[in-house]
Amino acid sequence: MESFAEYILNEKDHFRKMEIMEYLKKKTGIYYDNSVILKTEIAKLFMDVMDIKVDRNLVVTACLLCACKKVNSAQDIEKIRNYAKESANYLETLGFSKRFCKICEEHNRYSGSSPREKESDILELVDQFGGMVMNRPERIGFKVDEALCLLENRNLKGVKNIYLPQFKEFVERVEAV
Repeated sequence: MESFAEYILNEKDHFRKMEIMEYLKKKTGIYYDNSVILKTEIAKLFMDVMDIKVDRNLVVTACLLCACKKVNSAQDIEKIRNYAKESANYLETLGFSKRFCKICEEHNRYSGSSPREKESDILELVDQFGGMVMNRPERIGFKVDEALCLLENRNLKGVKNIYLPQFKEFVERVEAV
């Protein structure tokens, strides 16, 4: 019998992966909402438009699962700092490899993991950018150019993300269409 990890990684159709995620959410209560879908779509589009040389299936699956233990309350900073590690630990119990779990844990910088996986840099960009352009209960979403500026000059200032230059070019290309 295959593990959940094998099951979802073997599914190549990303729409089918989203159906699997919806089922997992109903069964386990994991975090999975429209923001996860938006960020996954941004990641897919980024990899396609910029012809990023990574395992797209792995990145899409990681986008769908990396925040599975995220909390909805922005008030509890400790939970915010720890959800990526908790998600990685949970994913390991579902049969995912240590590398896959590391990629998911590194979608934010709280773990301090180094060296980082290149796929983690993609997840970091789409997580932060997607989060900024979406409306939230406490604020309206940023305009795309504002979000890109904040991403580069505040969120990732002094941080090495290997795909940041390509992501900026990607956003500019998509905005020009």
